[in-house]
Amino acid sequence: MNTVLAIFKKEFVSFFISPIAYVFITVYLVVTNFMFFQSFFLINQVEMRAYFQLLPWVFLFFIPAITMRTWAEEKKGKTLELLLTWPVSDLQVVMGKFLATFAFLLTVILMSITIPITLNIIGSPDPGPIWGGYIGAILMGAAYLSIGLWISSLTENQINAFILSLVVIFALMMIGDPFVTMQMPSFIVPILSHLGLSNHFESLGRGVVDSRNIIYYLSVIGFFLFLNVQSLSSRKYE
Repeated sequence: MNTVLAIFKKEFVSFFISPIAYVFITVYLVVTNFMFFQSFFLINQVEMRAYFQLLPWVFLFFIPAITMRTWAEEKKGKTLELLLTWPVSDLQVVMGKFLATFAFLLTVILMSITIPITLNIIGSPDPGPIWGGYIGAILMGAAYLSIGLWISSLTENQINAFILSLVVIFALMMIGDPFVTMQMPSFIVPILSHLGLSNHFESLGRGVVDSRNIIYYLSVIGFFLFLNVQSLSSRKYE
C-alpha cells in the first residue's frame, strides 16, 4: 500500500508542476460553465440535467488528454524500464498511476460545485439528479481513465495515445446508442445497450442510483486496468 501511495503522490504532484494542469482545469470550467449557462437561461429550469448531458462529450476529449502522457512519456523518456526494475509489482504501478489521474479528475469535478450552490441560491433544484449525476460523472470518468491508461501503455507517442483513446471511448459510447442499435438484429440490442458507456450514465443522471450501473462501471474499470497490467508484464519479456 505504501508503494502505491508513493507512486500516487509522485504522479499527482507531477500534474501541477507544469502549467498543463491549470490549463486543463481552466478550459474545462470555462467550456462546461459557458455551455451550461447558455442553455440554462433559455430553458429557465433550476436543474443540472443539461450540465451532465455535456459530460460524456467533454470527457471524450478531456480525459484522453490527461492519460496520453501517463505511459507514453515514460516510454519515450526511457524511464519506464527504470521504473519496472524497482521492487514493485505491475499492479502497484498501474494502481498508483490510476489513482493519481482519478484524484486529478475528482479535483476538476469538485470545482464545478459552484453550479449546484448557485442553483440552490436562486431556486430549489431536485437534489436526486444532482447527486446521481455527480456519482455517474465520477464512475464514467474513472472508466474513461482506465481505457486511456491502457491505450497509453501501448504506444510511446502521446498524440497516438490521445487519438486511439478518443476512438475507443467514442466507439464504446456509441455502441449502445439508439442510432446504432436500430440497425442491429433485435436479439443483440439489449447486449449492445448494456455495453454502451453512456446509457448507464444517463440512468444515474436521472437520479436513479441502480447497483447494476455501479457494477457495470467498476467492471469496465477493472477490465481495462487488468489489460494495463498485462501490457506492462508483456513488455518485460520483449
